[in-house]
Amino acid sequence: MTVLELQSDMTVILRICISFLLGGLIGWERERHGIFSAGIRTYGAICLGSCVFGVLSISIVGADPSRIAAQVATGIGFLGGGVIFRQGDYISGLTTAATLWATSAIGLAVAFGLYFVSILTSVLIFLLLYLPRLSWWKKISRKISSEG
Repeated sequence: MTVLELQSDMTVILRICISFLLGGLIGWERERHGIFSAGIRTYGAICLGSCVFGVLSISIVGADPSRIAAQVATGIGFLGGGVIFRQGDYISGLTTAATLWATSAIGLAVAFGLYFVSILTSVLIFLLLYLPRLSWWKKISRKISSEG
């Protein structure tokens, strides 16, 4: 194993760890507010898995990396569809599905070395999930609080 290969492996390991931490942060926010349909393990696994698929797509010589990325987006969209439930006029799980899908994009961004984009996106998702819990937000929002 050459020094160049070792540096490349360490970069991949770093990317996988970063993606897991960013996904886990989003999952932690969900769990700490009692949303248990998807938590640290789910969000961490989705972000990490998306990152690994992205790294693999980069590693395949002569392949188009966007092909695997497109399949990740489709696959996670399908997975997210499974957490959306409807009972009469009430729909739950849309927020979970949307954040799962966005978390997979974070994993791909890390895989492609877009660290600033992935960190910024993670922070914005975290804020989106946290906003409804702020008292001033509740005053300006007319939506009845329903998590999912």
